[in-house]
Amino acid sequence: MDVLVVGSGLFGAVFAREMTDRGYSCLVLEKRDHLGGNVYTQEIEGIQVHRYGAHIFHTNDEEVWQYLNRFARFNRYTNSPVANYQGEIYPLPFNMNTFNKMWGVVTPAQAEAELERQRAARFVEHPANLEEQAINLVGVDIYEKLVKGYTEKQWGRPCDQLPAFIIRRLPVRLTYDNNYFNALYQGIPMGGYTKMMERLLEGIPVQLNTDYLQDRDGWNRQARLVVYTGAIDAYFGYCLGTLEYREVRFETQVLDLPNYQGNAVVNYTDRETPYTRIIEHKHFEFGTQPKTVISREYSVEWKPGHEPYYPVNDEKNTCLYHQYQALAKQEKQVIFGGRLGEYRYYDMDQVVAAALAAARSSTVE
Repeated sequence: MDVLVVGSGLFGAVFAREMTDRGYSCLVLEKRDHLGGNVYTQEIEGIQVHRYGAHIFHTNDEEVWQYLNRFARFNRYTNSPVANYQGEIYPLPFNMNTFNKMWGVVTPAQAEAELERQRAARFVEHPANLEEQAINLVGVDIYEKLVKGYTEKQWGRPCDQLPAFIIRRLPVRLTYDNNYFNALYQGIPMGGYTKMMERLLEGIPVQLNTDYLQDRDGWNRQARLVVYTGAIDAYFGYCLGTLEYREVRFETQVLDLPNYQGNAVVNYTDRETPYTRIIEHKHFEFGTQPKTVISREYSVEWKPGHEPYYPVNDEKNTCLYHQYQALAKQEKQVIFGGRLGEYRYYDMDQVVAAALAAARSSTVE
């Protein structure tokens, strides 16, 4: 073959589509029993269930938006999550609706004055950890109720032991706007992401249940160009050590009622609730099915052999990644792409843009 693509997620699928359309022969290998990577959706009770967590597409990139609209029609879903703190409901992101519920303020000037008062009370010139950084940004009340518990569950560590750079900024809006993303385009593919991924890979052979790393060199000899979207440290047999990730564990239930929580995404921000959020999947597509499907999400330490989700981009791991990146540059026929291949958190539109750029600059020799 001309091009071997390892992984059928967004990066791999877009790259394979582009190279196929340019006339190259491609084969896609997928370790799992389904295509689509982490955007895979599974139909349960007529509901498209996001098997690997909520994926809400949003972008300001006109080219990416038009590109994906070749393969899917997007609905008008707008991400407006809410936070549940010990039974109190707060709109997200932090906006005038949040501040009105928190402090009873009505005008932007009142909200800004209260935010400034709370910031000043605990301001630290050079924040040494996430707690100090967050209080500098949003004050004590919002930090204690809506940031602290959720963040500690997400990272498995106290906020005063987490680096400040994890929260470089927190969105604060002095408008009554619950739209989480400041994006021109936003929505969910109608009929689910799997249908979109199948269209992206239409006419391209995909081999499921195939672990490329079990015979990496053998596969590489069969292709003129390899695109690898798995974990970069796994590619090199963890020879320099293991990069760290956070993992998400899901508890998914089918419930015999039409509406469980009234919103697609509810974050549980108190420390006592063991899960970080509950997703009610039918609300992504305005479902009217008689039953509903919910998923509770638990953030846990990643273990080799499990699915890695969020890179731990602290100083130690970033340094280790750069060492693996140096090794990757010596692999002349291999492109490393996607969140695992590049050890970074990607929004979906960024993945698509990166795959398009990589494909367009690639030559097969």
